[in-house]
Amino acid sequence: MQPGQRQSYGRSRRRRSHDALTAPASSMCPLSGMPKLPHRACRESGYVRPGLKITIPKLGIGVPRD
Repeated sequence: MQPGQRQSYGRSRRRRSHDALTAPASSMCPLSGMPKLPHRACRESGYVRPGLKITIPKLGIGVPRD
């Protein structure tokens, strides 16, 4: 089965107007000053939120770099 009519250029463009990619928002880690994603641990210091700092040596999160 085929569509009844060709979809217009403007209608296609209006539909695609919300498809643009946006860069993920980043915040600054208050301990190391490095950019980090919200709700994620900082790779340098392990900071997640006030009162929560984690260390995962296997992933290199929150451990000093050599």
